Amino acid sequence: MPSESSAPSSPSGLSRLRSPWHLWRIHGDGRSIAPGEVVAPGERLTWPRTVGIGVQHVVAMFGATFLVPLLTGFDPSTTLFFTGLGTLLFLGITSGRLPSYLGSSFALIAPIGAVTGYVAGGGGPIDAHKASLAQGGVIAAGAALALVGAVVHIAGAGWIDRLMPPIVTGAIVSLIGFNLAPSAWNNVKSAPVTALVTIVSILLITVLFKGIIGRLAILLGVLIGYVTACLRGEVDFSAISHAGWVGAPAFRAPAFDVTLLGLFVPVVLVLVAENIGHVKSVSAMTGENLDDVTGRALLADGLSTMLAGTGGGSGTTTYAENIGVMAATRVYSTAAYVVAALTALGLSLLPKFGQIIATIPAGVLGGAATILYGMIGMLGVRIWVQNRVDFSDPVNLNTAAVAMVVAIADYTWQWGEMTFSGIALGSVSAIAIYHAMRWVSKARGTNLEQASPASAPAGTELEGPAYATRHSKHGS
Repeated sequence: MPSESSAPSSPSGLSRLRSPWHLWRIHGDGRSIAPGEVVAPGERLTWPRTVGIGVQHVVAMFGATFLVPLLTGFDPSTTLFFTGLGTLLFLGITSGRLPSYLGSSFALIAPIGAVTGYVAGGGGPIDAHKASLAQGGVIAAGAALALVGAVVHIAGAGWIDRLMPPIVTGAIVSLIGFNLAPSAWNNVKSAPVTALVTIVSILLITVLFKGIIGRLAILLGVLIGYVTACLRGEVDFSAISHAGWVGAPAFRAPAFDVTLLGLFVPVVLVLVAENIGHVKSVSAMTGENLDDVTGRALLADGLSTMLAGTGGGSGTTTYAENIGVMAATRVYSTAAYVVAALTALGLSLLPKFGQIIATIPAGVLGGAATILYGMIGMLGVRIWVQNRVDFSDPVNLNTAAVAMVVAIADYTWQWGEMTFSGIALGSVSAIAIYHAMRWVSKARGTNLEQASPASAPAGTELEGPAYATRHSKHGS
């Protein structure tokens, strides 16, 4: 029988589902949260407390969100503007039922860099025309994600699981992170001492501190690295004095080239995985069934990404950092996210603030990127572990093996005027190899043969269908 917190028939559950997204009921006395309780998306604490938590969400997403424009050459203030606007759009489309801040997506760094050729700390600004072409790619990725969202809303998410089982999803998420490794190394080489200080700081803060401080390890590590860079004379402050105090961000129109779309569309697979994971995480922590919001969440993130691409911002996605803040505070109120979005919009209208962010040098970026890119790669591995993917199965083993090497080595394929690079080829390889090998192995019965000696037995392969079938045959 469903629990009271998740049952639609309960008065509490019904009021949460029907509450308009712009109105929030006061939780309890508005000042405290009883043990075992959470502040639901349709509730809020007192406004001073809600504002404080909202600002906390801005701080949580800050470090990772700003690294994307700094690494791609996009304008930080413009990116921040579209994350705030995108968050408001997301909350509106999901009717305020799904708390989320849409920060910058790291999955888009590689295709943007492939188009622009921009190198952080390389000594020159980004080429405006190439940046516009990259924005066109961001819009295409957003449109594809919105389309997936519309299909999921109508047909459900089951087809995604069939198209991309855990072995495929994990491979695609991993290869995007590891494909970015050379970019991180290029930044580290420019200032290895500063990069090392940044890396060590992030790692130590993560394990030394509990609660919100530990969850802000990336932001605090970047600040320590920035101070180190200042002491070593690696920061140029000249642009700050020339910037105004108040002003609109710098917007830039997109341009389109169909030959570049192959770089961006595979990123949609990662954005889908991130959004579905976010829905499941919030659902588990609040006790509310949010499966019916999945399609709208994907649609909202797709539209937000398209919106960002039209004006010069990088694509958006849900943020694990903000999940951490919700888990630490037990406050899932979407009112706090409205505050966070408005705070981000306000900061984006302060040009001096944007220029301060832009002064973060390559060494600091390289140190933070070393960890963040690696985290993206390891998120894919976590998908394999959590779903107990059986690598004694040669289909799974070869799916991951080929896709990872293609992406890490950055294979490139020229087809007419279109160019497909490591991430695109690796993603397509993972899907195609898995389904083709699985179909042939079932047709030939080779899925029942003994596991390859090259696999590393860990016990889980003894629970798979192949072993179970062989065991029943031998035992009969």
